[in-house]
Amino acid sequence: MLMRASIVVLGLIVAAAGLLWWLGAGRAVLERGQAQPSDPPAIPITIGVATTADVPFYLQGLGTVQAYNSVTVKSRVDGQIMQVFFTEGQEVKAGDRLLQIDPRQFQTALELAEATQQKDEAQLVSARADLARYTRLMNSGYQTQQAFDTQQALVGQLQAAIKADQAQIDTAKLNLGYADIRAPIDGRTGARLVDAGNLIHASDNTALVTITQVRPIFVDFTVAQDQLGPIQQYQSQAPLTVEALDSEAKTMLAEGKLSLIDNQIDQTTGTIHLKATFDNADEKLWPGQFVNARLVLLIAKGVVTVPATAVQQGADGYYAYVLKPDMTVERRTVDVTRFQSGRAVVATGIAAGEKIVTDGQYRLSPGAHVRVLPGSG
Repeated sequence: MLMRASIVVLGLIVAAAGLLWWLGAGRAVLERGQAQPSDPPAIPITIGVATTADVPFYLQGLGTVQAYNSVTVKSRVDGQIMQVFFTEGQEVKAGDRLLQIDPRQFQTALELAEATQQKDEAQLVSARADLARYTRLMNSGYQTQQAFDTQQALVGQLQAAIKADQAQIDTAKLNLGYADIRAPIDGRTGARLVDAGNLIHASDNTALVTITQVRPIFVDFTVAQDQLGPIQQYQSQAPLTVEALDSEAKTMLAEGKLSLIDNQIDQTTGTIHLKATFDNADEKLWPGQFVNARLVLLIAKGVVTVPATAVQQGADGYYAYVLKPDMTVERRTVDVTRFQSGRAVVATGIAAGEKIVTDGQYRLSPGAHVRVLPGSG
């Protein structure tokens, strides 16, 4: 009996323990079922700030730097080069001596022409005196008309000979001057293509040296023909500025003014040729250099700009996400005037100082909870 009672007591204890476990587990399940669902994790984003700025609106084209003037120096007379007065790459002024050709043959020709003129002038004096005597004798009847006419013709011949002698003197002086080869323009000399001692001829096609003027300097570039109207419109209001940038369009090299709108459109490419003039005082532009040319049409004052990556395009136009103080985002429709230099110019939709999402937009929806990544904004 005692053993049977013990078994009954043990069974009751086990039943009670099982009941307690079941009640506890059920309560836990019930509590889990009644618990509120947890909030989704915040979406990581990068932000930027809308700012106001004076933004230039420009057209851009690939340009080539050209010398303002370029002269190939050649000899105008034949002879041997005696001296060279310049060094390669030297800055020269118009009139500076560059080379000298042996001047002796031209000096001799000049002296001979002068001597011939002196001889003819002396003969003219004698012929005029004889003509005066013939005139008196003919009036007295002691000289014939034929002799008078012959003497008068001789005077005329000598007068013409003296004029020819003067022309020979002028030619000789000119050739003597050509023997001294001088710079025709201000500029920088290139490589010397002949050396002292060489014999050269005026008929040779070989250049002696090339001089290029790089201050000021030109930049030639082209833009689409559709832009001709706006260019003419703004050019009529004020001279247009042209910026020359390096090949990567990151560093501005110089600033100049538009000086030429070509008088016809290139039908092959559908472009209009433009030319700008630069002072180039620091010589950052060099003939033959390729640059990116920016023609500034106007400067918009105090416009709102945002990073271009903040603006997305949807079915109904451009939009951007704006960060709200409670760390949620609001989708805004924006009116973009233009994209330029990594910025978007916004006419309406975003105010200066507002924070906009620049990265991570593809995971966002209106009202989404976000967290800003370190280093952004």
